Amino acid sequence: MGVGSRVRRVPRGIAVSVPVGVAVWWDDPADGPTNMAADEWLAAEADSRGGMLLRVYGWSPTTVSIGAFQPIAAARAAVDIRGVPIVRRPSGGGAIVHGSDLTYAAAVPRSHPWGGDPQAFYDALHGAMAAVLAEHGVEAAPFRPAGGAASRPDREDRFFCFDRRAAGDLVLPAAGDAKVMGSAQRRLAGVVLQHGSLLLRGNAEVSGAARHPGITELVPTASLPGPRGLARAWAMRIAAALGTAVSEEVGAFGDVWADEVAAGAARFRDPRWMNRR
Repeated sequence: MGVGSRVRRVPRGIAVSVPVGVAVWWDDPADGPTNMAADEWLAAEADSRGGMLLRVYGWSPTTVSIGAFQPIAAARAAVDIRGVPIVRRPSGGGAIVHGSDLTYAAAVPRSHPWGGDPQAFYDALHGAMAAVLAEHGVEAAPFRPAGGAASRPDREDRFFCFDRRAAGDLVLPAAGDAKVMGSAQRRLAGVVLQHGSLLLRGNAEVSGAARHPGITELVPTASLPGPRGLARAWAMRIAAALGTAVSEEVGAFGDVWADEVAAGAARFRDPRWMNRR
């Protein structure tokens, strides 16, 4: 099935004769705890459905998400994000300033073709985005460490995600290998949750080390569509790689599972979660 695969809009609760390949939700901007709770519930739903689920969303207000294993002291010592709300992700990786990026969460059960190989999952989603960006004049390539994919991430000690580079991250070779897309995973009992961020532009709410140039600054000649158009083309590329179709779900994920998300958000607001490291 090619990139022009049809998009099927399937309301929740209506049975379909063809298994859903990639189910997608478009969510409005929300605060950090709400977004993280929705992503955890997305993982639970992927385990239940047995397929790949994708949630594309925004942030309000501008928020910094830190990796599950980053010390809270490092976030509090970063003067360039002082006063910006912080949330701890359930996935790893470095800190990201959200609000001028395209953020996604994707989840697949362990039985999925990409569920048993973390790098394959990472590379598939990043490769699909590289193909879409190329159609709009942006030549992005996967970062390849000198020691191979199994080597430790480059600059792993850096606080911000976009100062680090791991195997498969999307970089712009023409801009000195500036990183524009990175992702992080959490492997649960029956499912893999992957968070990711495509940096569209520098965030005007921060400065200094926290403000990284995005695609619009690094490739001013690029003709990118809006975030939803970009994400829709990306989802169709992902589905094509799986030989299946995209199902655009009716309603925002956070609205459909509002009670579950609200309950989960309370945990992400709890200081015990934030201060766990």
